[in-house]
Amino acid sequence: MKLIIASNNKHKIYEIKKILGGKFDEILSLREAGIDHETVEDGTTFMENAIKKATEIAEISGCYSLADDSGISANALGGAPGIYSARFSGGTDEDNNNLLLEKLRDKEDKSAYYTCAMALCSPTGELTLAEGYMHGTITENRRGERGFGYDPLFVPTGETRTVAEMTDEEKNAISHRANALALLLEKLG
Repeated sequence: MKLIIASNNKHKIYEIKKILGGKFDEILSLREAGIDHETVEDGTTFMENAIKKATEIAEISGCYSLADDSGISANALGGAPGIYSARFSGGTDEDNNNLLLEKLRDKEDKSAYYTCAMALCSPTGELTLAEGYMHGTITENRRGERGFGYDPLFVPTGETRTVAEMTDEEKNAISHRANALALLLEKLG
């Protein structure tokens, strides 16, 4: 069985391939599959966006397609940036981190959580869905060189290090994406 990951984000692809490696014969990114398509993410939830991406790529490729939509939600900001995490500032990951720090500067509550909605679409359009979470807090300044997105600011519950200070193996054991993939694998049997 061939799986197309509906993404070209090298960090997400690496994490997904590492976790799902034994479940599919071949796992390819959009680029590796020769698919040049960008889904308009106009859903109002992470799951709506994941379903839309997975369904479009399964229709285009005729293969199984896996899509995720994920982001970080700060409780003091009413769940923002949420589904707008990747485009929160309209700039780079660093710009997004700066804006989140700025918006939380005067807030006492620094609690936050990552959400990952996963949608696996079969070539015939059947969907398997899963959602995973990672709870923690936002630090006041960046720490660590690993990961991507908001990882340099996020300290998971029970940890003293940011996600960007963890090894890939440590992150993959507790991340929202790993939790969603574990649930997805459970549903697939």
